[in-house]
Amino acid sequence: MRSELFSADNLEKEHSQPGLRLQNAKLLKAELNGDFLARTGSMVAYQGQVTFEALGSGGLGKFLKQKLTGEGVPLMRVRGNGDVFLAENAADIHLIDLEPGDALSINGANVLAFDSTLNYDIKMVGGAGMFSSAGLFNCVFSGHGRIAVTTRGTPVVLNVDQPTYVDPQAAIAWSANLQTGFHKAEQFGLGTLLGRTTGERFTMSFAGQGFVIVQPSEEPPGGLAGVAEKKSSSSGSSILGDLFDD
Repeated sequence: MRSELFSADNLEKEHSQPGLRLQNAKLLKAELNGDFLARTGSMVAYQGQVTFEALGSGGLGKFLKQKLTGEGVPLMRVRGNGDVFLAENAADIHLIDLEPGDALSINGANVLAFDSTLNYDIKMVGGAGMFSSAGLFNCVFSGHGRIAVTTRGTPVVLNVDQPTYVDPQAAIAWSANLQTGFHKAEQFGLGTLLGRTTGERFTMSFAGQGFVIVQPSEEPPGGLAGVAEKKSSSSGSSILGDLFDD
């Protein structure tokens, strides 16, 4: 049988050490000898002896925070020996290695998988969320390990060495030490009075020393978990009801 489909670029890549690696730009391969955490439903194939355990948002404390904030990452623990392939709607995948002392704030919608050695929490984003549709909270990762994030298109990494402003739904991750705030981008004028808008009413501001990763697309606020929570809230269900239903 012959086909370009069977070219070397599409064949499974093998490595001698376990870990998270790119199979290609849109497919993550986890060579598994132990465990890691991944977004629920992101597995597209696996080989070997592998089990999947639903974790909600990564423990009771984070689960309660997700229910209260509408933010978080719906997680599963992947455990065993074998190869696991993950993807998220053909989005581009990027690997980030965190070292001790590093901390990265990430939009929950862009988290695909990460090493179980990393610490993960849901924290408030200072000064921005209440004035936009991006939400007040984000996922903060720290410790030592690798994380896979997704982007819709090829991102740009902005070095924050001057006042920097980003659409809240395009800012997928930034250095956790940066100071964030709110900035009104659209100017009030006759067009505003007539109901016209630029679509750029509010932006997030960043100050300090670090970087911001910006994708050429605007994600729904809060990630998949946040969207589900907002729909649930709009339908009249209570937080306590959701807690007991789950």
